[in-house]
Amino acid sequence: MLNILAISGSLRAASTNSALVAALARNAPSGCRVTVYDGLGRLPIFNPDDEGERTPSEAADLIDAVTSADGVIVSCPEYAHGVPGGLKNALDWLVSRDAAVAKPAMLAHASPRSLYARAALAEIMRTMSFALYDGGLEIALLGKKPPEVESILAEPANVLAMHDALKAFADFIRTR
Repeated sequence: MLNILAISGSLRAASTNSALVAALARNAPSGCRVTVYDGLGRLPIFNPDDEGERTPSEAADLIDAVTSADGVIVSCPEYAHGVPGGLKNALDWLVSRDAAVAKPAMLAHASPRSLYARAALAEIMRTMSFALYDGGLEIALLGKKPPEVESILAEPANVLAMHDALKAFADFIRTR
């Protein structure tokens, strides 16, 4: 069984990125378990002085979750042409650890307009030595309200797209 950790870079209650990673967890193919990380908003701001023995438990939980996962999926909104601060903060907690090194990672997108954040996130993750999967997933949910988002994510074509993206990512993980 492959264990995949899914992280939404948004803290909004009605986040389309969070809805997307939750839908990925519900639509995982056999042989894969997708767990959604929900601690982003509880992470303290990264400070290198707080590493090692002083690592806060919330950051240690994230580090342990990434370390024990076979792969990571990140779905992130774009704020002012960049990666949201909360997600960047989470990644900063991983920088000096081995958790990201050669860890397979896939990007999933809920907006076709998040091109700057995609490029920035891919650059950050490659710099951290994640093994970034060239494929990914995009389901356009931008501007949709929660009932509409759930309806779109339940459409057979989108369920198939999520299943196929996860299966391809699982194959990528297995070949590493």
